[in-house]
Amino acid sequence: MLITSCLTSPKFFTGSSSPAPSKDLKVDEKINRDYSYKKAFMPRRELLYQEITHSMPPEKISIFKSLDDWAKDNILTHLKPVEKCWQPQDFLPDPAASRDDGFHEQVKELRERAKEVPDDFFVVLVGNMITEDALPTYQTMLNTLDGVADETGSSPTSWAVWTRAWTAEEKRHGDLLNKYLYLTGRVDMSQIEKTIQYLITFGMDPGGENNPYLGFIFTSFQERATAISHGNTAKLAKKHGDLKLAQICGIIASDEKRHEAAYTKIVTKLFELDPDYTVISLAHMMRKKITMPAHLMYDGRDDHLFQHFSSVAQQLGVYTANDYADILESLLATWKVETLVGLSPEGRKAQEFVCGLPPRIRKLEERAQARTKQPPMSVPFSWIFGRQVRLL
Repeated sequence: MLITSCLTSPKFFTGSSSPAPSKDLKVDEKINRDYSYKKAFMPRRELLYQEITHSMPPEKISIFKSLDDWAKDNILTHLKPVEKCWQPQDFLPDPAASRDDGFHEQVKELRERAKEVPDDFFVVLVGNMITEDALPTYQTMLNTLDGVADETGSSPTSWAVWTRAWTAEEKRHGDLLNKYLYLTGRVDMSQIEKTIQYLITFGMDPGGENNPYLGFIFTSFQERATAISHGNTAKLAKKHGDLKLAQICGIIASDEKRHEAAYTKIVTKLFELDPDYTVISLAHMMRKKITMPAHLMYDGRDDHLFQHFSSVAQQLGVYTANDYADILESLLATWKVETLVGLSPEGRKAQEFVCGLPPRIRKLEERAQARTKQPPMSVPFSWIFGRQVRLL
């Protein structure tokens, strides 16, 4: 539609006759056509951090090269062999049972359980699933980090093996939730699929600067946030009587905790080897604020889809501002940031900033809640066939 509007604008067609276009007109058409293509595939919100790239001092790449054997012994151990991993089919109706109509009975039972689950829960579940299904973007992001990238697509380095195997484990999460949601009949899969395509097309803007210090701080935070979100979704599913869905969300949360342990261990090692630059990197990342992986989500209709999804998650207690503060507090304790010594003046300033941040976040959230006096509003979500969900 964007292309058509450019080619049929009055700029190109004036008067009743249609003279042969000039050479300059053809150039203008190409410029507008190219612009429209680019516009069609760019996010609906301004990117905040993309202007900074490759911020890590080049000499620090040697640190990650030297840690390859350490990563083999300490990070790859957080992976599970494929044959010992659960697979989505373990939790879904078995199509092989169709000979005695067992498959259809299992689907019927699944749909009956789903009838008791409210719309706002499905909004959160869909948002969680879409976040998981955008995995190509996350693997790409890890492969932009200097010193740890999979430079060939099948590199044998421990860093590259981790990235590929982590991606493979994570992919099961989106596959499982996607199939489950499809079978419930409660959601508009076409709109969900569009949202996934848009999100992968738009990418993400985490502010990692191709810097593995920033990148691994980000993933440490995000894996814990995802574990909390799936864990709380499991509790709500149980509350609404869908024990199978509670089991699904719980097993995904367990994976996320295992992955969090790996990423936090990497940052722990960086604090051991290079405490000054690591704490400065942590402060740099927290000043930007940790952006959620799916913050550029769009369904073709709602330019504020992520904000609306986040509001539903907040009011259901699935993921809140207090969780954000709790995660930072936990990571600071794990990394023993408060007890770091021998730092540069910039490092000590960064240490003071991050250690004082959790209570500041909580106070800001309390003030924001106290100031909020807007009346409740309802927002339509295309994921649930345009039905309205109330936001507080």
